[in-house]
Amino acid sequence: MTNSGEPMHQPMRRQQRLRGAALLAVIALVAAPVAAQDRCPHRGELDTPYCDDDHDLVADAPAHASRQRSPNTIAFSYTPTEEPALYERLLRPLTAHLTQCIGRRVVYFQVQSNAAQIEAMRSGRVHVAWFSTGPTAFAVNVAGAVPFAVKGDAHGAQGYRLALIVRADSRYRTPADLKGKRVAHTSPTSNSGNLAPRALLPAAGLVPGEDYPIVYSGKHDKSVIGVLSGEFDAATIASDVLERMVRRGQLRAGDIRTVYRSPPFPTEAVTHAHDLEPALREKLRRCFHEFRFPPGMRSEFDGADRFVPVDFLRDWAVVRQVSESAGQRFNREAYDATARGVAR
Repeated sequence: MTNSGEPMHQPMRRQQRLRGAALLAVIALVAAPVAAQDRCPHRGELDTPYCDDDHDLVADAPAHASRQRSPNTIAFSYTPTEEPALYERLLRPLTAHLTQCIGRRVVYFQVQSNAAQIEAMRSGRVHVAWFSTGPTAFAVNVAGAVPFAVKGDAHGAQGYRLALIVRADSRYRTPADLKGKRVAHTSPTSNSGNLAPRALLPAAGLVPGEDYPIVYSGKHDKSVIGVLSGEFDAATIASDVLERMVRRGQLRAGDIRTVYRSPPFPTEAVTHAHDLEPALREKLRRCFHEFRFPPGMRSEFDGADRFVPVDFLRDWAVVRQVSESAGQRFNREAYDATARGVAR
């Protein structure tokens, strides 16, 4: 007993409670700034690391300088193709211009798939990425990519269309003629290669997945080659890929017949990571918009000679509309569910 008449263990318990309360108060003070940083009034379809307070559908830049990046070497990647070495050479004038204009080394970062490109930006290994149309929305939501330019000319941005193609010597003349045939799509989240056909072809008399079993080729040029070789009776592709293959001499225009062509879609988007330091971000955008394509790039990119500003909220609305009508979402859950099989 103590002099006050209470057991000795009661003051000890009181001291323990006081120390516990003080510890909780310290933890609360330390955690408060973290909670404030993590608070996000609006996120939309963006993954949890990102926030969209201004409702423009892209990730906001971090407010605190400690969370902004300013790399000495900027990694730039182009959408994967069958001939990656060709595009690395083709884009050297661009990376050289950016190096001089920005005042920092810009290196070409080669990727083997669109999923790898998205993951590279999400992990911070790529700072600037040129995504094809279909993966752009996934890159925005999953990797924090911010679209700021598309290729175009003095008249504005370029576009492309969904094309349903067959061999010119085949008997197929309309989409409905392809019921029960071998029709290739490119990949589950491709716009022109899968989502647009699902949304648009039923009105033309052909329902993908019901009128024919869907087979994925993996890439647009593989679909074209498959149609030429007879592996597929038809394929849904991006029209600009077909035009590019004709210009390269990989096939003759007369080898292929297009039995359906959609309204135009926006073409590939050049994006930067959402967390670049503001001054670097603005200089990067300016340097892209000042660049004029040399002859090789103009020839490869359908006569485009410059980068034109783009707004994801406005200019990708038609892509989102087609995707939603096809039941496709662009959030992290949908991205994971497609086994990362993204392409344009």
